[in-house]
Amino acid sequence: MTGTSTATSVAARVDASVSLTPSAKVRGGHLLCARLFVDRPIDDVFAFFSDAHNLQRITPPDLDFNILTPAPIDMHAGTLIDYKLRVHGIPIRWRTLINAWEPPYRFVDEQLRGPYRMWHHEHRFETAEGGTNVLDEVTFKPLGGALMTRLFVGRDVKRIFEYRSSILRQLFAE
Repeated sequence: MTGTSTATSVAARVDASVSLTPSAKVRGGHLLCARLFVDRPIDDVFAFFSDAHNLQRITPPDLDFNILTPAPIDMHAGTLIDYKLRVHGIPIRWRTLINAWEPPYRFVDEQLRGPYRMWHHEHRFETAEGGTNVLDEVTFKPLGGALMTRLFVGRDVKRIFEYRSSILRQLFAE
């Protein structure tokens, strides 16, 4: 789903959830949707996500996730970010491109190099009564396609976003 909210509209609060379904748009791909309401204004929430180094804070520790791009990272359309991590003990390098940047409502990152044939992650933020809805839609296609998603990758990606939701709830409750 694309589009931006306007400052005058207020969305209904979303229930926290993480779901994974086959992609209707990408053959052999899957769509992960994560939804979470946080009790903070949209500008605060977007500011948190604008600091790429916060991604380390919301990634499960067992992935040994590190951002290689030096801080501060100037976030805008065209920004490149390099990471390294370990998945099931295997070291992986990952490069993403921020290809859309629409503060404080939306940004998109896409994998240029990494473990997937395709990774497209749209982050959206909606003003909701008493806070902000945080919405993630990730369309991905791993090497090995749908079979790898069913055997390993789907479970791993879902677990990462469930962890992320848990940590975001804690961080924004402070």
